[in-house]
Amino acid sequence: MCGIAGFYGFRNDDLIKKISKELEHRGPDGEGFLIDEKVTLLNRRLAIIDRKGGDQPIYNEDKTLSVVYNGEIYNYQALRKELEEKGHKFSTNSDTEIIVHGYEEWKDECFDKFNGMFAIALYDLKNQELILVRDHFGIKPLYYSMINENNLIFSSEIKPIINSGLIKKEPNDKIIYRYLNYRVHDDQKETFFKDVHKLMPGEMMVIQDSGFKIQEFSSLEKTLMSFRTPSLSRGEKSSDSASLDFSPSARNDKDSIIEFRNKLTESIRLRLISEVPVGTCLSGGLDSSTVVAIVNKLLKEKVKEAESVGKKQNTFSAVFPNSSNNEEKYIDTLISNFKFQISNYKIYPKAEEFFVELEDFLKTQEEPTISTGPYAQYKVMQEAHKQVTVLLDGQGSDEMMAGYLPYYFVYLNQLKKEGKFLTLVKEIIGSLDILTKFFYQKTLFFIGFKKYILPRLLMNKEFAERYKEQRFVMTNDNLKKRLIEDIFHNSLPSLLRYEDKNSMRFSIEGRVPFLDFNLLKYIFSLDDKAIIDGGWNKNILRGAVKDLLPEIITKRRNKIGFTTPEQEWFLKMKNRIYSLFMSESFAKRPYFNQPEILKKFQKFIEGKTDDTMVFWRILNLEMWLRIFFDPSPMIHKTKERSIFSPNAGKKLEITIGTGRDLSVQQSYFRFPIKTEIFQKGDDVSKKVIKHINIFLRQFENKVQFKKLQDKDWFIVLSEKIVAISQGRSYFIWDIKPGFWAKTLSRFVKRTPYGIGLGSPWTMQLAIGEIGVVRVILASILGVLGRLVGARGIFYIVAGNNIRAIDGPTEYSLYPSNVSAKLAPKNPQKAAKAIHEDVIKSLPKTKTKNFQGIVIIDANDLGRNVLGNSTRYNDRLVEQIFKDNPMGQSGEQTPLTIVYSI
Repeated sequence: MCGIAGFYGFRNDDLIKKISKELEHRGPDGEGFLIDEKVTLLNRRLAIIDRKGGDQPIYNEDKTLSVVYNGEIYNYQALRKELEEKGHKFSTNSDTEIIVHGYEEWKDECFDKFNGMFAIALYDLKNQELILVRDHFGIKPLYYSMINENNLIFSSEIKPIINSGLIKKEPNDKIIYRYLNYRVHDDQKETFFKDVHKLMPGEMMVIQDSGFKIQEFSSLEKTLMSFRTPSLSRGEKSSDSASLDFSPSARNDKDSIIEFRNKLTESIRLRLISEVPVGTCLSGGLDSSTVVAIVNKLLKEKVKEAESVGKKQNTFSAVFPNSSNNEEKYIDTLISNFKFQISNYKIYPKAEEFFVELEDFLKTQEEPTISTGPYAQYKVMQEAHKQVTVLLDGQGSDEMMAGYLPYYFVYLNQLKKEGKFLTLVKEIIGSLDILTKFFYQKTLFFIGFKKYILPRLLMNKEFAERYKEQRFVMTNDNLKKRLIEDIFHNSLPSLLRYEDKNSMRFSIEGRVPFLDFNLLKYIFSLDDKAIIDGGWNKNILRGAVKDLLPEIITKRRNKIGFTTPEQEWFLKMKNRIYSLFMSESFAKRPYFNQPEILKKFQKFIEGKTDDTMVFWRILNLEMWLRIFFDPSPMIHKTKERSIFSPNAGKKLEITIGTGRDLSVQQSYFRFPIKTEIFQKGDDVSKKVIKHINIFLRQFENKVQFKKLQDKDWFIVLSEKIVAISQGRSYFIWDIKPGFWAKTLSRFVKRTPYGIGLGSPWTMQLAIGEIGVVRVILASILGVLGRLVGARGIFYIVAGNNIRAIDGPTEYSLYPSNVSAKLAPKNPQKAAKAIHEDVIKSLPKTKTKNFQGIVIIDANDLGRNVLGNSTRYNDRLVEQIFKDNPMGQSGEQTPLTIVYSI
């Protein structure tokens, strides 16, 4: 397993060295280069086979062919023997050398002989052509970008290409639309990055001075299509008892099961070939449990290849205690079945960790994912790399043998179309338990208990209109044809991308033994009942391992796989997600309908929909855009500011007119103090005193402010921190606006800062505080007052405590950006209490000129003193704060120390 990269048509030594560093995680055991004026090849090696002699590039005898590649060719020993018999001389024991000798002997046809996973860059020096190849299934990735018609860059990952400076980095809007609307990706050559493409499974690309061409080398997909039962034309008749001429060859069920098991065992044996430790992913499902059981059988039989496993098999499992997604009981049953033959490592992914590691996870994946499920795999790889270098898992079995619920409906449609009504009835009866659950969920939506979310409605209208012609069509009445589509295009490619990126992030080689072309060809040569029979999918697999696995696993019907408890996590993270959806960057994207998304997410919080995958795609896309395209960092960071300097766009000193005629000029210095975020139950006095002490210690040594040190001073606190500590701040999803709140809020002028009662949440708080009758009366009198030119009557009637209610503001830091707040309770009493605590806590030398505490509701639109224990009148304090020195954005400075000159 390695990382590869290179150029065609130009030379740039500094760039290839930079790319080598970027791909180091894929190959920490060494690097190798071929550099000439036309072609550059790079290999970053993770040494698995022939660790001492397998460094790349590798050449043929006369050095006219050179290769770097990523992957493993499992049948290399058999191919080597065949090539040696034809006279080829090998200089290493590496599987890599098979490529140059195989190409010498068979040219392009050699690639179809390779049973394994591979991304190959083969340079034919004699013919001056570069050949790029990707394996039959697309297990290993290979990306490229044409810089112009003669120059190309390629890599195992996208980041080296977009960071090369050779192409313009832009998002691919068409792929983004298909992702948001259809929940698909990796089904086409295009990636989420415009002008970055990938070779598809079974493809090769030949680059010469005259240009390039892409062609299929693999015959696998065509071979599988030849096995499938053709669908009947309308009017043709079929019989349940008659065997049609075109049906796959019939075999004795027992013989088929034995042959299938032998082929699967052989595939697993080949994938144990390694000079480094091998472990296994164990989810508790049928597929991964099968791999574990067969590895254990080979270990018990002392098969040579199983020596790589060690004395005991190491398995790695993601578990979610107390969650509906938890498969721990199946894992524990399997482990106990093998007693002391397995060491199982359990990993416990958590929602809190997910958000902390989200940026690295998204950078690892490089492109958006359809769910949070790949994060569970990411966590497993993170733990597994401490123990092993190679990891087997059960990927691919679901697409080969109809492991997902929709395949049942495809098969039932096929039987109906073919007129096999007796078999159709048999399958329906056998599937009743899972079909009942499905139709129960459908019924909930039909009767309105839950609502579907149409992704298109959550998109920006212009964006959605631009790509409305895009379609995603799947076969729904031919089982094997649908499986082929999903193996090579619709489903498996994305899962293989997750597998590769997650494993290589932690320098692990992932191997997938179900994806063996000999095994797949055999399955497709059998009748459909080998896949589904009597309501049981993976029929032949269940029969093949019933003596190896406990019945609780072989008779499992509930498919879970590598997933997270996404709905539970999203409810835990709802505040952070809402914060993201409220952000300025999100609102400005050309892809989203922000108001509709916020509305639908509110429905999710209320339990009226549970389609978390829609919200994940939106969230994932926003985060991806921030990471790869936005100039600012993903996490909001502000430049550290001295406590003796003003907030951005503000001033420390202000001069105002005082006295009856405002003719007396008086100056004040305002020092905004950054604090931690306040929470419910916090002791405001204690925190305020801590920050005062820090300020005063530094203040004494500031020569430029020496003239202030004997002057009167007081403290101004934002009403928000007092209200929050009193428990008078509420997440908006915890507020349930009633009829009057929704109705009255529509008639309130909305401000750009979320201030006032222009939202149903803040209006509901006002109604809860003073009653709906008083709010309605204040509204009526306010309207009448405006008609005669009198403003502010609403708040005269409603009270200043209602004026101080604030709604969520996107410019604020979390949690203020997803909260609505009442005014502090008894703010005058609170100001006096904090005043007294400061006097008690500070030495008299520091409090001799201390004048007290002011609690203020201040913003860029207005000021309103709510509590005041100083000698200064409220109007004067409001004048001192007329430019809002605390700031309007994410400054986090709710405490200001004011000195009078």
